[in-house]
Amino acid sequence: MAEEKKKDRAKWFREMKSELKKVVWPTPQKTMKDTGTVLLCSLVVGACIWLFDYVAVSAVRLLIGLAG
Repeated sequence: MAEEKKKDRAKWFREMKSELKKVVWPTPQKTMKDTGTVLLCSLVVGACIWLFDYVAVSAVRLLIGLAG
């Protein structure tokens, strides 16, 4: 039983190594461009969330002020 597990594990590593050779890794320039895109999109989404939060809090404060 233990011998089978060792063979399965060895087969798994061989297959993994074979699959990793097929991967097309990005160039450093592509990686930098993609990183910049992710950072810019994160900044835009964060600004939208901040703006929505600011408007929502202001609206709630206004409603509380009118009611009180």
